[in-house]
Amino acid sequence: MQAYLVEFANFMLRWLHVIAAIAWIGESIYFVMLDNGLRKPKAAEDREKGVFGEMWAVHGGGFYHNQKYATAPAKLPDDLHWSFWKAYTTWLSGFALFIILYMANPSFYLVNPNANWEWAANLAGWEANLLALAFLLGGWVVYNEMCKRISPNMERDGLLSVGVAVMMVVVAYLSTQMFSGRAAFLLTGAVMATAMSANVFFWIIPGQRRMVKAMKAGEAPNPLDGKRGKQRSVHNTYFTLPVVLLMISNHYSFAYTHEYAWVLMVLFIFAGALIRQYFVLMHQGKIQPAYPAVGVALIAVAFWVAMPSQTASSSAQQIEGDGPDITEVTALINQHCVACHAQSPTQPGFSAPPAGVMYDSVEQILLQKERTQQVVQSGYMPLGNMTNMTDEERAVIQAWSE
Repeated sequence: MQAYLVEFANFMLRWLHVIAAIAWIGESIYFVMLDNGLRKPKAAEDREKGVFGEMWAVHGGGFYHNQKYATAPAKLPDDLHWSFWKAYTTWLSGFALFIILYMANPSFYLVNPNANWEWAANLAGWEANLLALAFLLGGWVVYNEMCKRISPNMERDGLLSVGVAVMMVVVAYLSTQMFSGRAAFLLTGAVMATAMSANVFFWIIPGQRRMVKAMKAGEAPNPLDGKRGKQRSVHNTYFTLPVVLLMISNHYSFAYTHEYAWVLMVLFIFAGALIRQYFVLMHQGKIQPAYPAVGVALIAVAFWVAMPSQTASSSAQQIEGDGPDITEVTALINQHCVACHAQSPTQPGFSAPPAGVMYDSVEQILLQKERTQQVVQSGYMPLGNMTNMTDEERAVIQAWSE
């Protein structure tokens, strides 16, 4: 019952997380589009009352006229719309999922027993949990300090962008050295997602509140609050596509089990940022196809890097005779797989077989043959290699033909 309750909580939290993320990202992309799509107001009375830009739009059978003021309108309404709870809900639900899925069983999901760094490979579960929390907090601190020190007055944002890009390369590399592959991808995305939410909580909303307070008091708001809020909002929009990809990466073992998983992460992060840049410029009326072209080229490089090697196939071909029979394969599956992949799993934390894959009978094993060979060859299964499947055993399953 406990495993079922945890799994159901995971199910509902994931639903909430996705809904909140869709709402937050959708609103964020809309406002970036709106800000970049503004045109100089045509009406003289609008210019006289301080309107900086405007946009006319049609949607859902109606017409909309959006206006942005350069400083402050003559009067603010009492029902001013604020955008922050979607961001907070996304992060809080995502962190709750991380606790349930990873921190509740860190030795299984966080620790990388094959890490090149011996201290990382030998981490205890509680140590891995503390390291993961420090990784998230450290990522935010480093990013925030870079923003404050490199471009405090928003006058060197280009240099800051280069610094943030370098930081993400370092984050991707460190995550794959310290954590298991799937957790590494997730934590790299979580570093960016944490920065996004923290930008809203610590900078964007407080700055907006100070501006509103000053305007209601009849004072001129500090222009740095507006500039800083826009700086952090721009960073958030470039983080968006890479974060979404990294958060869904746990379904694709070819990426996070690869020897150069950190390189794949970097390629995907830069590709997402470049593709997002195309749309940002498009809303400004600038069509520059070179950005998505380079983004797609980086994805193509990632495809080439992640392409499976022939090592496992060669090992399988070295097995003499007609290859292993179903009896030998069944013995290996019973040893390494059935604890999770059964009608009634015996592995703690599972109330049902993952992905619905079961090996309770020879018929079921034969039905899952190709899928089994694929995940075993990639190293995705057994998950975290918790049962210590050897390369020789993987070669046996790969050589299985009948």
